[in-house]
Amino acid sequence: MKILLVDDDPVFAEALAEELTGFGHSLAVVGDGRAALQAVDQDAHDAVVLDRMMPRVDGIALLERLRADARSIPVIMLSARGGSDDKISGLAAGADDYVVKPVEAAELHARLQAVVRGRQWTRGTSDTLRAGDIVVSPTRFRAWRADRPLDLPNLELKLLAEFVRQPGSVLTRAMLIERVWGYDFEPETNLVDVYVRRLRQKLTAAGEDDPIATMRGVGYMLRG
Repeated sequence: MKILLVDDDPVFAEALAEELTGFGHSLAVVGDGRAALQAVDQDAHDAVVLDRMMPRVDGIALLERLRADARSIPVIMLSARGGSDDKISGLAAGADDYVVKPVEAAELHARLQAVVRGRQWTRGTSDTLRAGDIVVSPTRFRAWRADRPLDLPNLELKLLAEFVRQPGSVLTRAMLIERVWGYDFEPETNLVDVYVRRLRQKLTAAGEDDPIATMRGVGYMLRG
C-alpha cells in the first residue's frame, strides 16, 4: 500500500514510516499541509496518515480542502488530542478514522487496511441505486436528490447508499459501522450520529423533507 504520512515531527514520522514499511507499505513523508497538497496532486496514494496539529496548514484545514476538492482518498487522522470533541471534529471534517497518539504500528496497519477496504465497497454492485427521489451511483461516486447533485464525501456517499439499498428497513448503528467503516466494533464516539446529521443537512438543503427516520435506541431508517 502506498501511504502519504503527513507529520511535522521528523523523529516521530521517520520512526513510524520505518515501522509501517515493515508491514509492506511504501511511505512518502512530508512535514506540513502545503507539502501534502502538492504530494497528493503529484502522485497517487492509497491512503493518507495525517497529523492534526501542524504549522502553515493544519490537519483539519488540509482535510477540509481535500474533501472540498472531492478527493475521496482515505485519511486517518493522528493526534495527541483524544477528547470526544476532538475526535468528532476530525471525523466531521472528513477523516475516515481518528487515532490518538501514541499508536502502535500494527494497529495503524490494521486501520489502514480497514479504510482502504472500505473504498472497495462498490465492486460487484449495480451502478445505480434508487429510493424515492434519491439516486446513488457508487461507481461514479455521485448522488442526487430530485435531480439535484449532492456534494458528498466518500463516507457520506457510502452511508447514503446503505440507506438507499434498504429503504424502509431499520439499520442499527452496529450494522452501519460494519458496512460503511468496515469495523466489527462500535467506536466510543457517536460516529454514526455525526455522519447522519451531516447527511440530513445535505439531503434537505433545498427545503425537502428529511427522508431519514431516527429509530430511538436502535438506529436509522430511510423512509420508503
